[in-house]
Amino acid sequence: MERRKVLEMLAAAALLPQIPAFGAQKKPSSPTSTLAPEDEAFLDDMQRRGCLYFAEQVGAKTGQILDRAAAINTPLSQPAKRDPRPMASIAATGFGLSALCIAEHRGYQPRAQVIAQVRRTLHYHLEQMPHEHGFFYHFNDVDLGASYGGSEVSSIDTAILLCGVLTARAHFHADADIVKTATALYERVDWPWMLNGEQTFSMGWRRGSFLKSRWNHYCELMMIYLLAIGSPTHPVDPACWDAWSRPKMSYAGFDYISAADPLFVHQYSHAWFDFRHKRDKYADYFANSILATRAHEAFCLSLGKPYSQDYWGISASDSEHGYVAWGGPGAADAMPKPSAPGFGGIDGSVVPYATAGSLPFLPVDCLRVQHALKANYGQKAWGRYGFCDVFHPDANWYDKDVLGIDLGISVLMAENLRTGFLWETFSRNPEVAVAFQRCGFTSY
Repeated sequence: MERRKVLEMLAAAALLPQIPAFGAQKKPSSPTSTLAPEDEAFLDDMQRRGCLYFAEQVGAKTGQILDRAAAINTPLSQPAKRDPRPMASIAATGFGLSALCIAEHRGYQPRAQVIAQVRRTLHYHLEQMPHEHGFFYHFNDVDLGASYGGSEVSSIDTAILLCGVLTARAHFHADADIVKTATALYERVDWPWMLNGEQTFSMGWRRGSFLKSRWNHYCELMMIYLLAIGSPTHPVDPACWDAWSRPKMSYAGFDYISAADPLFVHQYSHAWFDFRHKRDKYADYFANSILATRAHEAFCLSLGKPYSQDYWGISASDSEHGYVAWGGPGAADAMPKPSAPGFGGIDGSVVPYATAGSLPFLPVDCLRVQHALKANYGQKAWGRYGFCDVFHPDANWYDKDVLGIDLGISVLMAENLRTGFLWETFSRNPEVAVAFQRCGFTSY
């Protein structure tokens, strides 16, 4: 059977079952897909470089991971200094804890070094990091831990951090210190507080008041609700799972649940929670992300040059004109506006993590893009940590930075395609199965 058909069958079938037993001794290693040697070699190099970011761009005391760093091109054999910019992100730290588990699992970094960093990160966040009812500030000073620039206490970014915390707890289940500290961090979170009297979560809290914006329609929000509903200490009513809307989108013959949001919203919760072979009364969310990725590819191709089968994928990212949240089908600012690229109009840039983060959903198409981007633009776009965040070759513009969250989703989803390691490991947390059960998921 040709390689394309094999990969598509495996992505659709989603082979690996959930492993519910916390502390199980099996070390995840069974592949979820049959990859060609050149695919394995590419993904291994990409992951090794991405994991290096989370080992180098870190606060020595806090364990916080920098939000961004320079896209340097120094050889991997030489040490690199930490970027001088002090802003860290708890979301990048959550991705980093998960990436460190991959680094230890694959032997990218010494086990003792990884364990020391994980312990340091967990202890600082539990014992010294400022928080409100267990929720953390979005951005913080990487060395001091103090909130950065009036940052908000963020519900979604705390959820991403906790996904990393629970990944570390499950992976290093034999380390009593890691298990105890990680458990305390998760069980401290007062989820009902962030509801602020309603059934959908506030996006955050700032200067004594909850933000008016809420997590009330389908996006990356699933992780918040599952973590909260599965909490053994401060759970929310499972009815909260039904409280957010699931708007329908139709584009190029693809019908799926989505709002006019960037592609990453179909990736983030899936990095940890294994939605394969299961559905609630509304949808199979893994299949939904496959459809959303196909629709996004079709949308990019509809824009014409420079987009092609070898060059597509946009999402929230840097751009030549600042940070933008490039949407896809249905986004008001998604249609090309060549005269006003600084206002969100798609300008011909490509965002590598858009396809890297969708590797488990559309492996053939996404791998083709990843290979082509490196082959055609790697001299300028590929460095110590992998791809720079975004680039626009027709304008001869290549981002000078990499972003922790974008490297993170790339590393995690590449591993899920290769072995299902993140899915298997995270599923060992008993709260995961509890949350799925309380939300009415059934397996098939």
